[in-house]
Amino acid sequence: MLFATSGRKAATFAAFTEDFSAHGGDPEAIETVGMDMSTAYQAGARKHCPNATLCFDPFHVIALANEALQQVRRAEVKEVPDLKGSRWALLKDAKGWTMNQITLMHHLQRTTLKTARAWRLKEALRDIFATAADAVDAQIRLTAWISWARRSRLPAFKRLGATIRDHLEGIVEHFRTGLSNGFVEAMNGLIQAVKARARGYATDHRLITMCYLICGKLKHLPTNPWMNPCVQTAK
Repeated sequence: MLFATSGRKAATFAAFTEDFSAHGGDPEAIETVGMDMSTAYQAGARKHCPNATLCFDPFHVIALANEALQQVRRAEVKEVPDLKGSRWALLKDAKGWTMNQITLMHHLQRTTLKTARAWRLKEALRDIFATAADAVDAQIRLTAWISWARRSRLPAFKRLGATIRDHLEGIVEHFRTGLSNGFVEAMNGLIQAVKARARGYATDHRLITMCYLICGKLKHLPTNPWMNPCVQTAK
């Protein structure tokens, strides 16, 4: 981890590029910035990393599809009580289904429910990210998926289709560069564990200090004396 600061605003990038330049970096030399589809982050990256191409992380695209699916399910479960208890089966990979979830999903896919249609849309999007051969193949398949979503008569997926259409160039960039936020998400897991262990922190400054200690790979810190074997001194 090179830099951390509080906030999720465009100004976050200003703070980063200032620190980056102070340590000998050149923001204009940054070629690609991986991120979610936050409007503020996009504005900050375009302003402060002017030569960088934006690359939208596939994890966040699928997260939006999962949320759209849950919106459909929550609306329909009021009319179809059988959908109660289906949330985790809809979100999980089929390989991880329990026997009860297999039975539930087999039944669901034989219905005309909106939730079944939404699940097929979500799974088709996941399949594109898992199997697209290259950026050209991904763009063709994503364009077809957007058309399907816009015709699905599911408001949540129509909105998602519009979002993916508006961010298509940055989404396809993942297939050109192979860049994802997977490493950062793993780092975030370490940070969440630190937060849980400390029962939270009183200030952002203290949390950020711990983030540097855990994820910064700092080499100049003094050796922890409590980690050294005891050395008896001669009398």
